[in-house]
Amino acid sequence: MFISELTTERLVLRPWPAEEAAAVVAGERRPHWAADFPADGERVIAGIIAGRPGQPHGHRLMIERETGLTVGGIGLFWPPTDGSVEFGYGIVPSRRCRGYTTEAVRALVVDTLTLPGVTQVHATVDPANVPSVRVLEKAGLRRDGVVETDEGRLHRYVAE
Repeated sequence: MFISELTTERLVLRPWPAEEAAAVVAGERRPHWAADFPADGERVIAGIIAGRPGQPHGHRLMIERETGLTVGGIGLFWPPTDGSVEFGYGIVPSRRCRGYTTEAVRALVVDTLTLPGVTQVHATVDPANVPSVRVLEKAGLRRDGVVETDEGRLHRYVAE
């Protein structure tokens, strides 16, 4: 799978290189990372990327255009199932409440819906995670039911 770099008003969503994922896993610090990057979610995704070298993935780093700093991650859980692909995201605490995540979700959804075989993009969220629910709603996704998981009942939001 080839994923392109996406540019929004304030962010660049850059494909996550394997060497950056390996640096996260190794506990290294890079000068172009925000002081609080990586957050826990990015550590998990970096472990997946680093554990599957050379295999395609749909994850991107969120780069703040103004500073050039990596401030989060957003990505697809590839491949799609019956035309639907799930995505997830995370942003460091120092950049929350700025609208960055909503901006990134909008760009990712629009781009993903142009990929061959993709007819729907979805995310699941704990309904108690009100900021994440707001991100999905502001980005134009609609609630489409409940999913039972090991983590409990999650709400499913879709874009078509």
